[in-house]
Amino acid sequence: MSASASASTRRLQGTILRSVSRSFYLSIRFLPTHLREPIALAYLLARITDTVADTISISRNLRTEALQMLSNAIQAKASREVVVDLIASFLPLQQDSTERSLLESLPGCLDWLEHVEEADRSDIRVVLAKITHGQMLDLWRFDNPAEIRALRSAADLDEYTYLVAGCVGEFWTRLCSRHVREFASLSEEAMLTLGKRYGMALQLINVLRDAGSDLRTGRCYFPDEELTSTRMTVAQILLEPERFQPIYLSWVEKAEHGLECGMQYSRAIQNRRVRAATALPALIGARTLALLREAGISMLDRRVKVSRREVRGIIALLAITLASRSQIDAIFGRAKRLRSSLIAED
Repeated sequence: MSASASASTRRLQGTILRSVSRSFYLSIRFLPTHLREPIALAYLLARITDTVADTISISRNLRTEALQMLSNAIQAKASREVVVDLIASFLPLQQDSTERSLLESLPGCLDWLEHVEEADRSDIRVVLAKITHGQMLDLWRFDNPAEIRALRSAADLDEYTYLVAGCVGEFWTRLCSRHVREFASLSEEAMLTLGKRYGMALQLINVLRDAGSDLRTGRCYFPDEELTSTRMTVAQILLEPERFQPIYLSWVEKAEHGLECGMQYSRAIQNRRVRAATALPALIGARTLALLREAGISMLDRRVKVSRREVRGIIALLAITLASRSQIDAIFGRAKRLRSSLIAED
């Protein structure tokens, strides 16, 4: 890789990545360099496709077309120049300067993709194909923000969480199995299964956390079949949240079970740095679910989020304890409780 390309890569890994996700940036800093690069690149590409999908001032059909062309460019099946020009047309429509900078980084990300190891490039392309497919499904399922629509079944929600995040757990596992010597005490097959369920749980937490705002923009990820069984319509959720709460809490429990898979996954990892990076989302996720439980029916009227101070506290504990398995378990247990003596409150 040329010196200029290396400088561009460093900027993408540093400034751009840090600006679009502070917690993810802090998490991957635990990783060895040879793992950090492909994971950071895959994340940036996924955020670019997500920004395109979320540009609501452009029609659903045009966003879907743009996502398909962007996916084809990532797979090296479309003209890079045409796709870069197309995505550039999205720039003036971004209200957030960070999102504009992210879209501007597309040429650099595509250059970077061509310079990573062939096996890593293949894995990045596989996971991005699944992620963009999930994003396009989302656009087709929720095509009218003026009308609240629900997913049909629990299987549809599982499909969504797998396509946009469960496949990331598989991607992470394949990369680590290839790059980290004696990666885990469990078999690769077992780690793939746990990683998939872990990723799905993390996306489910996003669904739970954003339930209220999603409903107000026409999206209900909670299955219509479950609403029907309680004689509710999707339009009644915001009007009668106390009736909806049992359905909501059942999915909170499912997310908690998924995080337990994440903890099992993390415990099996031999390398302490990789273990710390892998466990961090579960620790933050456990805290988020505890806050959602505390919020009760008010969770539909406000967005629950773990404070930066708490995240920094968790990261500090991981570093101080050298990510020992017993200490990660202890942090996880405290994160699930609302009152913690070791995680500072704002």
